[in-house]
Amino acid sequence: MDGGGKIRIATIVGARPNFIKLSPVSKELRKYFEEVVIHTGQHYDFEMDRIFFDQLGIPEPDYHLGVGSGNHGWQTGEMLKRIEEVLIKERPNIVLVFGDTNSTLAGALAAVKLHIPVGHVEAGLRSFDKKMPEEINRILVDHCSDVLFCPTKRAVLNLKEEGIEKWVHLTGDVMVDAVYQNIERAEMASKIIEKLGFKKKDYVLATVHRAENTNDPNRLKNITEAFLEIENLVFPCHPRTENFLKKYGLWEDLKRKTTLLKPIGYFDMLVLEKYAKKIITDSGGVQKEAYIMKVPCITLRDTTEWVETVEDGWNVLVGAEKTKILNAVKNFAPKGRSYRHKFGDGNASERIVRLLESFQDTM
Repeated sequence: MDGGGKIRIATIVGARPNFIKLSPVSKELRKYFEEVVIHTGQHYDFEMDRIFFDQLGIPEPDYHLGVGSGNHGWQTGEMLKRIEEVLIKERPNIVLVFGDTNSTLAGALAAVKLHIPVGHVEAGLRSFDKKMPEEINRILVDHCSDVLFCPTKRAVLNLKEEGIEKWVHLTGDVMVDAVYQNIERAEMASKIIEKLGFKKKDYVLATVHRAENTNDPNRLKNITEAFLEIENLVFPCHPRTENFLKKYGLWEDLKRKTTLLKPIGYFDMLVLEKYAKKIITDSGGVQKEAYIMKVPCITLRDTTEWVETVEDGWNVLVGAEKTKILNAVKNFAPKGRSYRHKFGDGNASERIVRLLESFQDTM
């Protein structure tokens, strides 16, 4: 520990899912530790970046590395170089990374090369689909982490099957904490449903951003054709998705026939999720938020790391097949299915911080 002061923890974030996970953890961390927030700049649009810090009350980043968009190798490499420089300067005792983004991987690699212990929040997830960049990130980060915070029992078992058992802990999911801490504030602050002219439970919410869907013209065309036939579709559109929709000549039809939105803030998104009739998405985080708020979810993927949502009957995988998407919108419902709170009770952040206190005693 530096100079006998507080243990210093560097938290590394860069994209919307990281910000949401950081929010409840940072609040708890700062009661006991000194925190240095490093923002890689993976997301750099205001609506996808700064608004999350403002709404979630996340402290201003101590470092904003401004990496921006790019191919996976270039982006991860730039982050690795810039994070390493900060870690050498700050000399944190532990580096904490979140989820499965390129920022997560770069942060973990930079730390482990400098022999700084790594904690991974949301460890142990597996879709068993290595074509997903996020799957590679998860596996690599888990295998170089020193303390692993698992959101579900299945995540613990996944790690055990890969030979990782030391300092593996079931904590619950910090995104449950974030939803529970913010849903009332979101409902008070957001008027988005009224602004759009919809009634609660009278619209379908959709998001698309994964490369497997956006970069493939056939998949994106099939998804778009399905969207055009769905009544009252609300579609907050990721900037990269917008670029591909325009490239493939699909944008104008969506503008005419759906409620197409620019990226929205966390509060608006929470409210839209809670009061949607159904949610269509390829996002891991949105799948989980749909489950937490008990909204049927239709996932535009062939595999998911959040298998619990499917097993509990609240999520269905439809890939990018138009007929499957439309059939699910019309017929899918979790009738007679259980709801088993697979992601915990909203106290994951407290458990993570208590475990970090125990871990520091071993350093």
